[in-house]
Amino acid sequence: MREFILYSRKGRTDPRISSLHDAGRLDIVHECIVASLFLSHGLRRNVVFHACLSGPPNPPVHLIVDGETLSDVRTDQETWRKIIVEALSQRPHPGVSAEKTSFEELIKAKSEKAEIYVLEEGGEDLFQINFGGNPVFVLGDHVGLPRKAENFALRYGKKISLGKQPYLAASCITIVNYFLDRKETSCQTDII
Repeated sequence: MREFILYSRKGRTDPRISSLHDAGRLDIVHECIVASLFLSHGLRRNVVFHACLSGPPNPPVHLIVDGETLSDVRTDQETWRKIIVEALSQRPHPGVSAEKTSFEELIKAKSEKAEIYVLEEGGEDLFQINFGGNPVFVLGDHVGLPRKAENFALRYGKKISLGKQPYLAASCITIVNYFLDRKETSCQTDII
């Protein structure tokens, strides 16, 4: 199991959404959902994606997308706009729900069962870390992870880096998934 937590500073927290881009850049949340869970002709059943929405009018909202139970989805923005509207209206879609949980509460809860890794250019090199079975990766949206949130998460985990180059959040998720997929394949080959 692997999990991703995206801190969305301006992501709208009510269902009045006509465009993901205009709803506090929920289009970035959409891109990260796709990068986290979708494969060519399939879904990653071993991934859970979390978006901590901090925008108006009713923050915080914790959006959860669970690959194990996710169904009846495509990758396009309009499909996800409708799914997010349903979740924010407390009408969950299979595998997608929303609840009133803060970023701090989520980090604390996850730290009890998993290793927390905060993605940041100045951290330890991703390729030098031996990840346990349930890593949780924390990252910010286009504005970045607020310093206060980053410091809070680092109380429970450590900072890791994909290199000195800053990447888009969805690209970071793709790189992490690729790295862990390769590592899992390598481990399975070693066993055989």
